[in-house]
Amino acid sequence: MAAAPNLPGPTAVAATELVPLSEGARIVDTFIAPSKTFTDLRRSASWWAPFLLLSVVSIAFFYLVGQKIGYRKVVENQIQVSPKATRQMEQLPPDQRSQAITRQATGLNYFLYAYPVVILIWNLIIAAVLFATFKFAAGAVVKFKTSYAIVMYASLPFLLKSVLASVSIMAGADPDSFALQNPAATNPGYFLSPGNSPFLYSVATALDIFMIWTLFLTAIAFTCVSKVKRPIAMAIVFGWYAVFTLGSAGFAALLS
Repeated sequence: MAAAPNLPGPTAVAATELVPLSEGARIVDTFIAPSKTFTDLRRSASWWAPFLLLSVVSIAFFYLVGQKIGYRKVVENQIQVSPKATRQMEQLPPDQRSQAITRQATGLNYFLYAYPVVILIWNLIIAAVLFATFKFAAGAVVKFKTSYAIVMYASLPFLLKSVLASVSIMAGADPDSFALQNPAATNPGYFLSPGNSPFLYSVATALDIFMIWTLFLTAIAFTCVSKVKRPIAMAIVFGWYAVFTLGSAGFAALLS
């Protein structure tokens, strides 16, 4: 009688399915197989790799802006599209106006090169809000560290936006129309003037291709690390983004 074939047992199958991913594999899979990356976060919720990558690319982009556009020009463009800021500048004598722009450009320079700190703090806030919502409103079994890692990895599509914006600058983007807060044509707001309707501009800018991609990744991630169903995860993530978008747009309208 022929011997029965040796079939892999449940433990072997589980071990095969849960092969640990390297940090490089996680980053790549975030774009091509996100479920693999986010499922692996249950094993290890490290977030330093996407943080370092986001920081390096952001600083490289800001350096390019400083070299090709100039921070003074960036500030001048921001003033021109803001009726309130324009009125304030027009009330100053020419010499004081120039000094004010120089101070703002210098402050912007320091702020942008400290952007990795902004990434840490801003993602910390987002992770805290999502962690509390999924845990207490949806009953998800998830750790805060895992939520933080989710937010970091889900932000990786913005790397592509920085690359697109960099290519646009290198290709000869018009410095007079450059807007640092919206440097690439990836949303309807890119084709609008914030001075005409700050509320509409903010809402249109929020409909960004890479932002929507990030939101989908975030919802998929919480589905992978917890037992929350995907429609509920989508509702939570997109619901919070809608609240943030409308609040920001309303605030921008009040300040205009």
